[in-house]
Amino acid sequence: MFGIATAHAAEGISVKLAPYIVGEVFGVPLTATMITTWLTMVGLIVLAFVVRQRLATVPSKLQNVIELLFGTVYDYMAEVLESRSLARTYFPVVMTIFVFILALNWVGLLPGVTSIGMYVAGEGGESFIPFLYPAATDLNITIAFAIVAFFTIELAGVLAIGLFKYAGKFINFKSPLAFVIGIIELISELARLISFSFRLFGNIFAGKTLLLVITFFVPYFVPVPLIAFEVFVGFIQAFVFAILTLFFIKLAVEEPH
Repeated sequence: MFGIATAHAAEGISVKLAPYIVGEVFGVPLTATMITTWLTMVGLIVLAFVVRQRLATVPSKLQNVIELLFGTVYDYMAEVLESRSLARTYFPVVMTIFVFILALNWVGLLPGVTSIGMYVAGEGGESFIPFLYPAATDLNITIAFAIVAFFTIELAGVLAIGLFKYAGKFINFKSPLAFVIGIIELISELARLISFSFRLFGNIFAGKTLLLVITFFVPYFVPVPLIAFEVFVGFIQAFVFAILTLFFIKLAVEEPH
């Protein structure tokens, strides 16, 4: 049975940490957050294709804005990394992380997301399963972003200074103190997987839960400024994730000392 989530709002507020499973594809669970991620990805690809097709020697206002944005980010990365070559190499990754996370966060605030779905019979009665749900509220999605950022950072360090010299930042037998410092550096390096993923997940999940609670108790006027605030939070979280990736790349490519 298909329906709208607001139709059963009188039953109370339901908050789940686990992602909503819509169905299965070849035995693999298909979640609402995964569908949202795929649709956002397709939307960004189509948008990029359309913008690419409309590029002109005499730029339009939209092209001017896009070129200014990308040029500013590229120049900033070149300044941070102290190399235009490194900026050219890692600009696509950092910019893609920012744009993709930003799009996912903002798509999660669109009308219909979380409210259009189907009712499924269960042991405790019927439960509502949305077809779409904010992607960053799924820890699997944020961990995937963290893994991409983590391996980009490590690969940047290896390519810049060499495998053995880079490994020497974490495994150093020159002295007991150097060895302990190296182990601490290794632990902090691995901890980035947790900090990256949980920071994004925690902020977006908390914002979505707050919106749900406020909408339940005061459904008409109060959620409007709160949604505007969540738009800002979505931007900040995407910016923080991308800028931290850039700064950690900067640390990775530096010579050990």
